[in-house]
Amino acid sequence: MKDILEEIVANKRIEIEAAKALLPIDDLRRLVEKKIETEGLKQRSMRNSLRNSQSGIISEFKRKSPSKGWIHEDAKVTDVVPKYSANGASAISILTDEKYFGGNQNFIREVRSMIDTPILRKDFIVDEYQLYEAKLIGADAVLLIAADLTQTECKELLGKAHELGLEVLLEIHDEKELEYVTPEVDMLGVNNRHLGTFHTDVQQSFNIASLLPKEFTLVSESGISKAETVKELRSAGFRGFLIGENFMKEGDPGLALKSFIQQVEG
Repeated sequence: MKDILEEIVANKRIEIEAAKALLPIDDLRRLVEKKIETEGLKQRSMRNSLRNSQSGIISEFKRKSPSKGWIHEDAKVTDVVPKYSANGASAISILTDEKYFGGNQNFIREVRSMIDTPILRKDFIVDEYQLYEAKLIGADAVLLIAADLTQTECKELLGKAHELGLEVLLEIHDEKELEYVTPEVDMLGVNNRHLGTFHTDVQQSFNIASLLPKEFTLVSESGISKAETVKELRSAGFRGFLIGENFMKEGDPGLALKSFIQQVEG
């Protein structure tokens, strides 16, 4: 069986080298340093937002996936994301991978000034260049995926993200990847989707819940479609619930989010 994650990461490395050719990392770093000098390191805290929320929903702007193809091809980020924010999202995840997920870095740029809700840059981050990009486009947090990094790479990227004022959601899939977890991690996510096969089962979060350090802000990712599941996951210790396809398949994702939160809090 083809390993989809390996294919995505290989393509990502090619994209990064192409980006570096257009904008060398030293030039990108200077742009980010200028931004930090002007705005400071302060960001909207995704971790605090999840901790203080009754629902903990991280609604995702996701137009496409490798397993499902187009989910909502004509969705406009400037329509969907402000409605997500207005209708109670604790945080918003925006896919920036273009080839496999129909995303774009400009999606974050376009909505950053429109909302106060924390934004997670959701991508396959394997190089510090992408962290500088994330800071420049206005992300508040980034995703680091244990499955596509060595422990050393993960630690170095975590440190660099924090230098840039970015929070980190570290994603694991199973107990073998618990060795990636360090005290510096801001949020710890369990992806219910295996990124090699894209098989999804929300039971994965329940299976591993008892092994997760309770001092972390825990996030369950993928495969969540029922409010009752969120309630059960919250009882198991989770405080964040990343949901994309369940909302994006609807004609009005923002309205779908509003209805879902009402069920969660009802």
